[in-house]
Amino acid sequence: MSKGLKFSPLLIAVMLCIGLVVYLYMPKEEQEQVKQHNATNVKVYHTDESEFEVLVEALGTGKANESVVITTQTSDIVQKIHFKDGDRVKAGQVLLTLIDLEEKARLAALDVDLQEANRQLKRVFNLAKNNVTSEQLLDEQQAKVNALKAEMNVLKTQMLALKVRAPFDGLLGLRQVSVGALVRPGDAITTLDDLSIIKVDFNIAEVHLPSVAIGQNIRATSIAYPDKTFEGQIVSIGSRVDPNTRAIQIRANINNQDFKLRPGMLLQVNLQKRLLTTIVLPEASLVPIEDKHYVYVVKDGKASKKQVQVGQRKPGKVQIVSGLDIGELVVVEGALKLLDGSKVKVLKADGVGE
Repeated sequence: MSKGLKFSPLLIAVMLCIGLVVYLYMPKEEQEQVKQHNATNVKVYHTDESEFEVLVEALGTGKANESVVITTQTSDIVQKIHFKDGDRVKAGQVLLTLIDLEEKARLAALDVDLQEANRQLKRVFNLAKNNVTSEQLLDEQQAKVNALKAEMNVLKTQMLALKVRAPFDGLLGLRQVSVGALVRPGDAITTLDDLSIIKVDFNIAEVHLPSVAIGQNIRATSIAYPDKTFEGQIVSIGSRVDPNTRAIQIRANINNQDFKLRPGMLLQVNLQKRLLTTIVLPEASLVPIEDKHYVYVVKDGKASKKQVQVGQRKPGKVQIVSGLDIGELVVVEGALKLLDGSKVKVLKADGVGE
């Protein structure tokens, strides 16, 4: 039965000595390759000052610049519809006509009565001029003519109400009535929205109140258009702080000539509180330990751990208040593999920008 090969301690010591001698007399180029092989690969950024926006974020709801539900002033039957769903209309454009046959007949009868009253007035005037009749009879006939004219004006005004018109330029919604339907005041015919400007109402905490002013720019985004940013301006600041939420309401206007935004849309609003010039790092470079933050700085091929003080944050970036100098190389990838003094091999170095 064969026995396994055994290594004596003396043999192992001899082999280690041989390896050490080989390494010591190895060419320098090969020694560097061995060192590089033991180094940790990292990616770094070159620190520099850049602009850092301190933002106030809020959720807002879009509203039309002007918005109404189109209805009628009187009860009657729909005679004709002059619009289609989603039409863009101008102020004063006729949208719907109600049946006006009765009103037209009454107007024709009043016109006949007025013509007759005018003939009688002319006859009485000539008689009064020749002192054949009294001035009282002339005044009575003149009053009759005036009364008929007033009645005709009232009827014409009522007939105008039988034509429903657009009160302003805008975009119509869906039609809610059909020809022949009986409509009453308050019944919805359609909606009309002026979408040239979208109002955005949002709330911010009272602590941010000193940082907002009328005319200040805002940026808004919508989930419907993830790659587009909509620019706007603050036009109104609420007069009261809500005692329950300690928030104040802000209104901004966004130019919407392309009609992409619609009333009721949820918008993410970013309001610039202030603009700092400071050292900014990718958030991935931070190594949190308990309640402190550290970064690894590369110098002469080695990583050195430094404690830093963190300021403002925003997605993916962080402000460094103290602990770093401009021009240092900070590890942003591979930091979790490092210890203070570890050898590193830099794979990439870029500046930090907004």
